[in-house]
Amino acid sequence: MDLNILWFWIIAALFIGYFVLDGFDFGVGMSLPFLGKDDVDRRVLINTIGPVWDLNETWLIVAGAALFAAFPEWYATLFSGFYLALLVILLALIARGVSFEYRHQRPESRWKRSFDWMIIIGSAVPALLWGVAFANIVQGVPLDADFNYTGSFFDLLNPYALLGGVTTLLLFFTHGVVFVALKTDGDIRHRARALATKAGIITIVVAAVFLVWTTFAFGTVASAIFSAVAAVVLISAVIANARGAEGWAFTFMALTIAFAVLSLFASLFPDVMPASNDPANSLTVENASSTPYTLQVMSWTALIAMPVILLYQGWTYWIFRKRVSRANIEVSAH
Repeated sequence: MDLNILWFWIIAALFIGYFVLDGFDFGVGMSLPFLGKDDVDRRVLINTIGPVWDLNETWLIVAGAALFAAFPEWYATLFSGFYLALLVILLALIARGVSFEYRHQRPESRWKRSFDWMIIIGSAVPALLWGVAFANIVQGVPLDADFNYTGSFFDLLNPYALLGGVTTLLLFFTHGVVFVALKTDGDIRHRARALATKAGIITIVVAAVFLVWTTFAFGTVASAIFSAVAAVVLISAVIANARGAEGWAFTFMALTIAFAVLSLFASLFPDVMPASNDPANSLTVENASSTPYTLQVMSWTALIAMPVILLYQGWTYWIFRKRVSRANIEVSAH
């Protein structure tokens, strides 16, 4: 396998890691109005991701750095053409991160409520816009001969892309609520399980429409297979959650997101940024990649660094594996 093809799939794997891990962070943030009946409930929800959200977010930094180094033309076109959308995502992520750190600094309920809404919005906006961005990449955007995006921000808000955004928002929301059921105890655990079942049913319908549209309009044999697997494991996740098998439900939701992202990358390949106006202007794994020497150095770096990162992240999750309950919050308050 050529190194540029290898790095195309490595970047796919990095985005899978990001969407699986930060995806449930988004879902937990979006669940605050539905599961947070009072401040103690909201603290329980935030504490489920408190030790890991920033570590999960580093997958985006790694994916962006890998994209810049391995496919500089792809990176340049994406970040210039989608500049406003990506800037909104960045500002939302900053607002969310600030809120996690600041909401507990003062006791006033108004202060906490303000930061709670920043968490909600800072979770929902990226969950929506990531889907919009990737759907546009898959269907293609207008590019000139120098690979510059020639459309506008509002051209990105087309029906297919918006459906992709709603799909990722619902997937992440369901993923996050399943995680809450897995990580909490008591009444909030049961309410999260019930909410995950309702959200899961809606997610199945919307995701099915998006995956069918993608398969028939832009799909390949490989993407169709990945889409079918994603559909099966999503249904399995909802069934497992309804039966109280929270660990299996979370695993199936993670697999759903993984196979959904794989299907999008499989739809793209060998392009990395198709040109909707003229196929000759499309960016591919060949014309968008760095030199073979650069890719070789990156490959050795990844071979050494990635096992260390995965071990550290696994250790972090093991250390903070216990469930969070209202009793924990009430005891710490005293």
